[in-house]
Amino acid sequence: MSDDQTPVFQIQRVYLKDMSLEQPNSPAMLYVEQAPQVDIQLGVAVENVTEGLVEVSVTATVTAKIDDKTLFLVEVKQAGLFEIRNLPADQMGPIVGIACPQIVYPYLRGNVADVIQRAGFPPVHLSEINFQAMYEQQMAAAGTPAQ
Repeated sequence: MSDDQTPVFQIQRVYLKDMSLEQPNSPAMLYVEQAPQVDIQLGVAVENVTEGLVEVSVTATVTAKIDDKTLFLVEVKQAGLFEIRNLPADQMGPIVGIACPQIVYPYLRGNVADVIQRAGFPPVHLSEINFQAMYEQQMAAAGTPAQ
């Protein structure tokens, strides 16, 4: 195999793309002793930046409510820029849908826990995610067999 056809997979950079924190009912909600209900939503997005460069972002939305009042809402988008070249087309989906999010996710977890703790609440620790299962579910929902 010639050098210009050698498969390349390299992390160029991992970065915090967006973060927001809202506490719409503070300070009144800070004194409520009831445990909040916490809802966590995750998403993965892929964007081709240029030939051979792909941005993969993982987004978490964490909402804590007591009854119908929001205690806090945190949205964090962590991204990675990956150089991916000369890979077979059937390997691209799993690389950007499984491998890249697995690299980015630990940074997202840390940022979510940190911003919630800095807001004055006990940190919310996101669970480990099986990105392979998530990818396979997305492919099944789209009617595409997972590679």
